[in-house]
Amino acid sequence: MSLHPISDKAEVSVDFPDKAYIGSFGRHSQYDAYADADSVAVRLVRPGEDRREAVVHLHYGLLAGILVELARSLAARPPLDEAHRNDLSEAAKQLAASLEPRGNADPDPAPG
Repeated sequence: MSLHPISDKAEVSVDFPDKAYIGSFGRHSQYDAYADADSVAVRLVRPGEDRREAVVHLHYGLLAGILVELARSLAARPPLDEAHRNDLSEAAKQLAASLEPRGNADPDPAPG
């Protein structure tokens, strides 16, 4: 896992009945995203004196549902600016390509 610079920004909030935690991660922060057998994780790190770190783990079924809801939300609003639209489109293409079956692996070989 290697950290990458955040080129935009992120905000995280966690609300409990008696308190709330809010953190922002901007251009001086870093992120990491990775997948394992059951889930994906996104880690946001703000270094320095006011160091903070947030990690979110999402199982694949939940992530799929979130992506569907994001697609619906984006379709129902005015179009994004060209730069953000291009960034998201390229990332979605890379995600779709990574989900295609790989040629060498046969996960369900025929018996016999």
